[in-house]
Amino acid sequence: MQLRKQLGIIRSYLMYYGKPFGQRKLRRFYGNFVKKGDLCFDIGAHLGNRSSVFRDLGARVVAVEPQPACIRFLEKKFSNDDAFILEKVAIGEAKGQLTLYISTLTPTVTTLTNKDWRDFIDKNSTQTIKWDETKEVEVKTLDSLIEQYGIPAFCKIDVEDYELPVLKGLSHPIQHISFEFFRERVEGAIDCIKRLAELGDYTFNISEGESQKMYYPEWIEAPVLIERLRAGAIFKAASGDVYASLK
Repeated sequence: MQLRKQLGIIRSYLMYYGKPFGQRKLRRFYGNFVKKGDLCFDIGAHLGNRSSVFRDLGARVVAVEPQPACIRFLEKKFSNDDAFILEKVAIGEAKGQLTLYISTLTPTVTTLTNKDWRDFIDKNSTQTIKWDETKEVEVKTLDSLIEQYGIPAFCKIDVEDYELPVLKGLSHPIQHISFEFFRERVEGAIDCIKRLAELGDYTFNISEGESQKMYYPEWIEAPVLIERLRAGAIFKAASGDVYASLK
């Protein structure tokens, strides 16, 4: 099991840090949302490549990550950084405890969500996925983080199909926010878009995969994006991120 955990972290490291000029590309992209002195939340920080970019841009970072192997990596990586705070919890709709389903060899798909989503990943993945470990983890809400640290300028959410419960635990509009979506599960993305539209006057865009480019040339209203998603907007990547910005 320990070897699987080590291999899982190595695979994630190569995925997120192994691309030439990858961090430079991320800095250029996130520079549209993050400025020096801003506060950023990194929900589902994993190995912290987004947190690293936010810090490079001069932001203070609150990173949230419940996976023990990822926590150890983050503690070492940011050990001398006073502007980086690590919350070793999960984020959800309400405070409490939940079961984390950990894939030690492929930790990017570790999740709090139900079996339906895990079955979806099994059917659509090019590799064999095993959720071979579980852990009871503390759950906080975005509202509780805001109460403790303040309202962030940007909040990135990547929690493997648990995005809607995360957003249900938010009652404050955030200037810029992103969440992961899956091309074959657009109804989940639509539910998140609707939730954000309840919180504030947002416009939306999409970034496919790890392109760090906006799919649409203009930012669009929630009903327009929902209509396009339901009509089968053509995406090359299997997943991506929805971005929302307050007007």
